[in-house]
Amino acid sequence: MALNHGRRDARTSRDVELNPIFSREPVSVPRYAMPEGPMEPDTAYQLVHDELMLDGNARLNLATFVTTWADPHALRLMAECADKNMIDKDEYPQTAELELRCVHMLARLWHAEDPRHVIGCSTTGSSEAAMLAGLALKRRWQQRRRAEGKSADRPNLVMGANVQICWEKFAEYFEVEPRYVPLEGDRYHLTAETALPHCDENTIGVVAVLGSTFDGSYEPVAAIAAALDELQERTGVDVPVHVDGASGAMIAPFLDPDLEWDFRVRRVASINTSGHKYGLVMPGVGWALWRDAEALPDDLVFHVNYLGGDMPTFALNFSRPGAQVVAQYYTFLRLGVEGYRRVQQTCRDVATRLAARIAELGAFELLTDGSEAPVFAFRVKEGVDAYSVFDVSAALRERGWLVPAYTFPKDREDLAVLRIVVRNGFGHDLADLLLEDLRRVLERLERQHAPQRSAEDAGGFAHGAETRNPRRAGRH
Repeated sequence: MALNHGRRDARTSRDVELNPIFSREPVSVPRYAMPEGPMEPDTAYQLVHDELMLDGNARLNLATFVTTWADPHALRLMAECADKNMIDKDEYPQTAELELRCVHMLARLWHAEDPRHVIGCSTTGSSEAAMLAGLALKRRWQQRRRAEGKSADRPNLVMGANVQICWEKFAEYFEVEPRYVPLEGDRYHLTAETALPHCDENTIGVVAVLGSTFDGSYEPVAAIAAALDELQERTGVDVPVHVDGASGAMIAPFLDPDLEWDFRVRRVASINTSGHKYGLVMPGVGWALWRDAEALPDDLVFHVNYLGGDMPTFALNFSRPGAQVVAQYYTFLRLGVEGYRRVQQTCRDVATRLAARIAELGAFELLTDGSEAPVFAFRVKEGVDAYSVFDVSAALRERGWLVPAYTFPKDREDLAVLRIVVRNGFGHDLADLLLEDLRRVLERLERQHAPQRSAEDAGGFAHGAETRNPRRAGRH
């Protein structure tokens, strides 16, 4: 959605202009209206190409979790499938088959008891997958309450204040009370002890995040589930767990195989992940899986004919590309378990090494060190008064590096940090270049008398680690 803020200046009041190319005459086209007639494709291409040069360099974007490098063979397959609508199972049965194979692969990766009967689907990203999982939790709770003759009109969802903004959207769009567990002191995510007091008979589920967008940390899924087991034994209140594994669900299986966070934990009803993050596919594809048919109420599932059989579908979007699903299947084939392990281990090695080197500069204090998700956050040390994290972010941007600075949610808004996301394609050499630029930046910033920038200067440059609506009280 493009929002028109009514902004006009000398540049935007002019038409878009193109300089002469060889014998081509100068071209001028309306900026906010369709031109009256067609133009040469090369001319249209040049107009668009020149505008896009103003975008940041995606490889230097250390704010986003989204994949910015892809295997050329995957890109070739995506181009070959650009015209396929994923939802048309009957017209594109083999694309539907590849989607099903990916679901089975993820079910095995996440230790489903019976991978052949796990229900799952592709989505446009982990946010849509989270919405679908939330809907399933709500509908499952409503059905149970109505079967017991109880009211089903006050559902709530328990989660840490550090959840990605898609969960705030889910609560708003689907009329569920969000119960955010506040951050306190040096605790930057949800724990078993802090989740339990917020749960009651109206709780549709607890969201546990594997790879917080704020600092890359894993929330203790097994401990949260164990606490909910005790709650059920004591009160009879049965609260399922959904794991938001947008990042970590494609990291932990390869690097932390003994960590129990997935379907090995009986209370985990569903898991979502992002194929276009550490799934290593270009935007946009996500995945949602449910433990079994009981975890996904059948009245949410639509059934289509597929090769003479039944293909259940569950999605918010009707038309969406099949190219990314094909690329996901290719990447699973291309890398295999060992290939994914090597890629993710390299990301973690780069993150932990870079975090340690930044700590050695003496100006910063680490909140995390990249040893879970290859993501880490750090703040300016107490006693450093010449600059803020927002000054550092702006100065690095002058060199092309996109490193976000932001404050933590409510109750820890005093904590302002920088965050670096290490993805495939950001290796040790690029990390060293970033470190050298950071050193040069600090030499200049240390000559300031006081910080020049604050949170108000940061804009919307935190990639989900904030509430975007300043008019509403809540997470900021």
